[in-house]
Amino acid sequence: MNEAMTDAAEQEANFLNELGRRVRHARTVRGLSRKLLSQASGLSERYIAQLESGQGNVSIILLRRVANAMGMRLDDLVSSQETSSDWRVIRDLLDQAGPDQIAQAKSVLAGSIGAETRTIRRRVALVGLRGAGKSTLGRMAAAHLGWRFVELNTEIERENGLSVREIFAIYGQEGYRRLEQKALRGLAEHPGPMVLATGGSIVAEPLTYDLLLSSFYTIWLQARPEEHLQRVREQGHVEGKGDPAWVLDDLRAVLLSREPLYARASAVVDTSDVPVETMAERLIEVIETRFSGIDNGGKRPAA
Repeated sequence: MNEAMTDAAEQEANFLNELGRRVRHARTVRGLSRKLLSQASGLSERYIAQLESGQGNVSIILLRRVANAMGMRLDDLVSSQETSSDWRVIRDLLDQAGPDQIAQAKSVLAGSIGAETRTIRRRVALVGLRGAGKSTLGRMAAAHLGWRFVELNTEIERENGLSVREIFAIYGQEGYRRLEQKALRGLAEHPGPMVLATGGSIVAEPLTYDLLLSSFYTIWLQARPEEHLQRVREQGHVEGKGDPAWVLDDLRAVLLSREPLYARASAVVDTSDVPVETMAERLIEVIETRFSGIDNGGKRPAA
């Protein structure tokens, strides 16, 4: 009996540690400090620190015990919507599926079966941390190519008649993400050639990022953390000449957490240690190489 209790206690401790790791990763990948998360959630920084260190409130353990006793998963109890039996079957099948099966399921649900035979549209999206040069280089590339240039945040503001700051204040993070996805879907249906500059944290929203990757030729503008910080400072978003070490440490942590997501882009353009003109030339070369041989209708000529 004691051994069984010890095993249960160990499993619960592992659960809390994993929960803390996921909270910490989710916060970091969204570029949120504990202070900002505290303000947005109404919880103390101390509680968030305890949660991330594997010392979550015992209530979550008790709720997990209730779910286990009924042979259910914890997310069945805490989901914001009633979960159907079909959804639970699909979820369990996905848990057992391989990468190819998951990719096929995503294609079916997204309505993109046969996408390889559809018209190839000249749409490029730029991803990367703040200071990567998405707006500056995107404008330069669009001007050179004669394409339309769009900033996703500007499009969101135009559609809703509110600034991004006002949207966050009124609707919160979840509301902003919903409006972001709606704006992206509209842009994805735009028929003309386009260069799109996205927000740095778009990669943290799985459904929105998948939509971006499937609808645009996505390019990661990559740079060293020190360069990101210098460029952000030059834009006036970081005050003071000597930034505390934690600012750069936080930036490194955000970049490290997002790198696997940024790496899903179709191409990478290194913008480190070169003049802006050289960065733009590299970006334009990647775009022109990708879309060479495509006529104005956006279709590849027959082989």
